[in-house]
Amino acid sequence: MKYELWWIGKTNAAYLKEGIDVYTKRLSKYTNFAIKELPDVKNAKSLSHKELKLKEGKELIKRLEAKDYVILLDENGKSHTSVGFAKYIEKMQSASYSKVIFIIGGAFGFSTDVYQRAQGKIALSEMTFSHQMVRMIFVEQFYRAFSINNNEPYHHQ
Repeated sequence: MKYELWWIGKTNAAYLKEGIDVYTKRLSKYTNFAIKELPDVKNAKSLSHKELKLKEGKELIKRLEAKDYVILLDENGKSHTSVGFAKYIEKMQSASYSKVIFIIGGAFGFSTDVYQRAQGKIALSEMTFSHQMVRMIFVEQFYRAFSINNNEPYHHQ
């Protein structure tokens, strides 16, 4: 199984890039994981929020393959504890999807088309984080899930 994390736009802060890199390298011990950074929509500042979501959505959907299992990181998604998220990942592995793609949306969320295409939604927290911070937080939690599932000492209960 292959896992991917997609997001729109570059990660600007060096500390976030470094954190993402640390956990991405750690994940390579457990699974096939890749990050796909999609380019920002051109002239985004001249678009309404709705237009921007539609353009971002079209870009996302055109890059997806029919067999991809898509999970959106969305404030209205299901919340998990770290252990619960580890169990969620374990269930996906037993389902034998060929590729699972987690997607972090733009600043204004996802278009209706993207919501309809997705098979699931998860929330990282009831709090709001910047989209750039969510990238690192998710990669750390994804690594934590694999360390829990492999009985590694990273997670303390």
